[in-house]
Amino acid sequence: VQLQAFGGGLVQAGGSLRLSCTASGMVFDVAGMGWYRQVPGKQREMVATITYDGTTNYVDDAKGRFTISRDNAKNTVYLQMNSLKPEDTDVYYCNSYPPVGWYWGQGTLVTVSS
Repeated sequence: VQLQAFGGGLVQAGGSLRLSCTASGMVFDVAGMGWYRQVPGKQREMVATITYDGTTNYVDDAKGRFTISRDNAKNTVYLQMNSLKPEDTDVYYCNSYPPVGWYWGQGTLVTVSS
């Protein structure tokens, strides 16, 4: 199983970024998928998750600003991030969870300047 995340970068406060994560080696259609973020030295935090049938869940701070979505035809999960704040600066990781199992992609750095 491999998860490859893309889309991080430097953006000004108030701007937007879209992260993508493409999965291989799994049956993506039945996979639960998520995005997490982590600052070095701190615990990894769930940002958003999406079930196989499209049910979504967000950390409170992301509600109304971030949108997680999936394209099963492309084996890809997205995180659209709008109205970014400097405190959103983090390394973002995509993951899968059961029933396909817990797997993690490499992180992609999002930096929001004030």
